[in-house]
Amino acid sequence: MARILVLDDVRDAGVLIQRILQKKGHVVHVFHDEDEALRFTEKNPVDLAILDMNLRKMDGLGVLREMRKALPRMSAIMLTGLPDVDMARQAFSLGVVAYCAKPIDKDRLEEKVVEALLEKAVF
Repeated sequence: MARILVLDDVRDAGVLIQRILQKKGHVVHVFHDEDEALRFTEKNPVDLAILDMNLRKMDGLGVLREMRKALPRMSAIMLTGLPDVDMARQAFSLGVVAYCAKPIDKDRLEEKVVEALLEKAVF
């Protein structure tokens, strides 16, 4: 299956996503710190990044821009507890496949992960 990175500053949210996706056979790496996640992607390819929009040091869009330097073909899904139309537009302009509101719906997450991985396979 896929190698997936999850970055969320709320530990329980990242662990929940990890559990959901591991049951589908994915290898999931969870991070709560932007710097650690960025260092990981410099040396470890991932197929998909699931990034929270609101983080401690930078926003999810900034993290995505940095990750794309090492992994330009990586697919991405953004998560947010506070949906914002302008941020959603920016996310999609960076090639984000889905912009999902929290709390996470298990079925919707699984659906969006499949879509993101299929899109990556098309490139």
